Amino acid sequence: MRICLQSSNFAPEIKKHMPQNKFRGLGIALITPFRTDGSIDEAALVRLVEYQIKNGADFLCIMGTTAETPTLTRDEKRWLRDTLVERVAGRVPLLMGCGGNCTAAVVEELQQTDWTSIDGVLSVCPMYNKPSQEGLYQHFRAIANASPVPVVLYNVPGRTGVNMTAETTLRLARDFENIVAIKEASGNITQMDDIIKHKPEGFDVISGDDGITFPLITLGAVGVISVIGNALPREFSRMVRLALRGDYAPALHIHHQFAELFKLLFVDGNPAGVKAMLHAMGMIENQLRLPLVPTRLTTMEQISDILRELNIKY
Repeated sequence: MRICLQSSNFAPEIKKHMPQNKFRGLGIALITPFRTDGSIDEAALVRLVEYQIKNGADFLCIMGTTAETPTLTRDEKRWLRDTLVERVAGRVPLLMGCGGNCTAAVVEELQQTDWTSIDGVLSVCPMYNKPSQEGLYQHFRAIANASPVPVVLYNVPGRTGVNMTAETTLRLARDFENIVAIKEASGNITQMDDIIKHKPEGFDVISGDDGITFPLITLGAVGVISVIGNALPREFSRMVRLALRGDYAPALHIHHQFAELFKLLFVDGNPAGVKAMLHAMGMIENQLRLPLVPTRLTTMEQISDILRELNIKY
């Protein structure tokens, strides 16, 4: 059944008494490990989940961009959700991706998905069709009114082709109490600071970029949804916790230690970099699904060299 939605200017339906944002501290944008034959590697997935929880992850973000979700089948997505819910068993909150550039299809997915034991939905700005700011507002208004769980907005113009402005983000935050946070990956510190300065109570900003997590926390962000945390959760969670409690000097030291890794993780695309790092650590096969491919050998060698220099134990 396809649900018809129409843009309108009438007052939004505001959901009351929604829980506060659970997604603070170090969140992991969890990868999907594959075997050499291209199938999902369940044993590696289980190892990764236990590794994250044991080493300081505060929540897991599942089936996002880093999980190569666009390459997964519907059955694989269902299996991943069920497996991760069972494995995590409530030990940390789960934030699950659900978004797209057809509002009606996203609403339909929200209504048909089993959200049992999932603590929130991460929904990206519509990609490719480049809606106006009013179009973005109406899209997320429909999602907020349809979602049975709290909503985290995701602004990543480098992937979607459209930036959601601070004004639109704040409008959504004020109008819908079940929109509890935004994962901000615009790279525009001024925009992020504007959101932090003017946000309503109960709404948070989460870094969507490892490299700016430290400065963004000093401005008032509450954490990060991290790529590098897949491989280095203990070290990165320490930086996040130090920064959140105002111990900026040691947090800055860790930030600077990882500066070169931040660049290398994305030079050949995401999650190619972090999968190369996890492979160097012996945790997964270095497999991606087309159209994504593994990092270049030179990048892999640089990543391995930095891991040796840092003398990180895993």
